[in-house]
Amino acid sequence: MTPLLVFGVVAIYFLVLLGISHFTSGNSDNNTFFTANRQSPWYLVAYGMVGASLSGITFISVPGEVGNSNWTYLQFVMGNMVGYAVIAFILIPLFYKLRLVSIYEYLKDRFGQNSYYTGSAFFLVSQTIGASFRLFLAAVVLQIAFFDAFGIPFFVTVLTTIILIWLYTFRGGIKTIVWTDTLQTTFLLLAVIISIYMIVDQMGLDFSEMISTVSESRMSNIFDWNWRSDRNFYKTFLAGIFITIAMNGLDQNVMQKNLTCKNQKDAQKNIFWFSITFFISTVLFLALGVLLYKFAIDQGIKIPEQSDELYPLLALNHFGILAGIVFLLGIIAAAFSSADSALTALTTSFCVDILDLPNKKANQKRTRVWVHIGFTILMFLVIIIFNSLNDSSVVSAVFKVAGFTYGPLLGLFAFGLLNKRAVKDRNVPIICILAPIISVILDLNSEAWFNGYKFGFEILLVKATLTFIGLWLNYSKGNLK
Repeated sequence: MTPLLVFGVVAIYFLVLLGISHFTSGNSDNNTFFTANRQSPWYLVAYGMVGASLSGITFISVPGEVGNSNWTYLQFVMGNMVGYAVIAFILIPLFYKLRLVSIYEYLKDRFGQNSYYTGSAFFLVSQTIGASFRLFLAAVVLQIAFFDAFGIPFFVTVLTTIILIWLYTFRGGIKTIVWTDTLQTTFLLLAVIISIYMIVDQMGLDFSEMISTVSESRMSNIFDWNWRSDRNFYKTFLAGIFITIAMNGLDQNVMQKNLTCKNQKDAQKNIFWFSITFFISTVLFLALGVLLYKFAIDQGIKIPEQSDELYPLLALNHFGILAGIVFLLGIIAAAFSSADSALTALTTSFCVDILDLPNKKANQKRTRVWVHIGFTILMFLVIIIFNSLNDSSVVSAVFKVAGFTYGPLLGLFAFGLLNKRAVKDRNVPIICILAPIISVILDLNSEAWFNGYKFGFEILLVKATLTFIGLWLNYSKGNLK
């Protein structure tokens, strides 16, 4: 693909996003920005959330990872389905009953102001780093595909993309994102479907032969029963449940979209159909992974040492111009659908949780716009810092550390929902900071301390459990009022 073609594709894509923003943000106010006036069609939210859930990391990594761990990722997704059921039948009714704008407002009602600030702060830190990391990956792709050819420095690439995201989100906020997510989900799924079609066509397979190729491959093995493995079924399945609850049900970025539905029933339908669509999409990604490796071996193409590089290599160089264009749109859509909703969620959480903006009368809209600008600048700076580190393993480690904040959030909400025990609110921040620190120590020494046991995704449960125990010991006389 030539740099000018890449530029044309990206330019047209963003013009479409700006057009959607124009038509969805008329007469918008803070209520529109934060909740879309609670008028979003549930089926639109459900479909769009697929693209937001399949980040750029997933888009590239899941097909490539098939060569390393087969289809064991599907064990995790099976757990996700149970987690989505918990969200639909426990968290959605709670949040709709309380009419929350920010889900962390629940912590203030249940525990107190310090707990409220702690939950919100953990989200703000994690989401800023996580969204910046995902956008960083997309910016790297754009830099290689277009900006390097014209000698444009990386910071200009980042600045350009993040300004474009700000432009189509600053007025309509979550209302705009509900609609743009549908476009981005479409490009994501098209990229996978067209890639599969191109492989099958070039290999001369019909539909039944494709199914046989995938199902009979040793890479399509789903289950791992080795208890020491970090991919063991029971560990991965349980982790899938609780990571979904923590990183979807307790994440303002995700739940803000669910709370734009007209009522609780619509929000529950949204979760149900989204989870089904997400499962099917994941199966497509895994099937693509098998076909990518099969194609590369049959064509004598050297498989990259880094599995993440396999899909981009083949899509951009071996599947034809259409597949290359759709792949580029897919990776941009995956990264930007995460970044735009994260930027909106960060703005919402800070305005509601930290500034208490809904209860202030003067200059609400202007304050929200400045907060939105502030987080845009912050994400830009974080991405530049990532790039300056010039070490992908360090950047990945920072991203992993950011994910540690979800354990304390899970512990906080679980404790609040499962009992009426009161706690000393002033000690909650300390408990929530200590839990991840202890978890890191356990994670680093688990093989030596626990007879070869290696933590995988289930480390989240350790962090949540430590938080829960800390809250239990930090009791205050009397029951919840």
